[in-house]
Amino acid sequence: MPRPFTPKIVTANDLVTGDVIYLAQDGSWVGEMCMAALLDEEDAANARLFEAETQPHIAVGPYLADAKAGANGPEPTHFREAFRAKGPSNRLHGKQERQQEVQAHV
Repeated sequence: MPRPFTPKIVTANDLVTGDVIYLAQDGSWVGEMCMAALLDEEDAANARLFEAETQPHIAVGPYLADAKAGANGPEPTHFREAFRAKGPSNRLHGKQERQQEVQAHV
């Protein structure tokens, strides 16, 4: 028996920068998971994944990732997605660098 569908988000990597990106409700790509469209229905999730796959000039390797509703938008339910959402792990750049700059100014 197949597992019941759980909420998903569409995620990929930006073709130019390599950063993790997410498909938003309006069809744009965003850099923060909390701004992604949370998809509660399997047919809608598959349609949004197909939409992402038609944009190879923007997004590389799109896939559906499990997520849950959080206070500020979708949140990861799996370690891999939590890790990807934090940004590059090899050195401080991208999201990690920007976050450090914000904390330095506070």
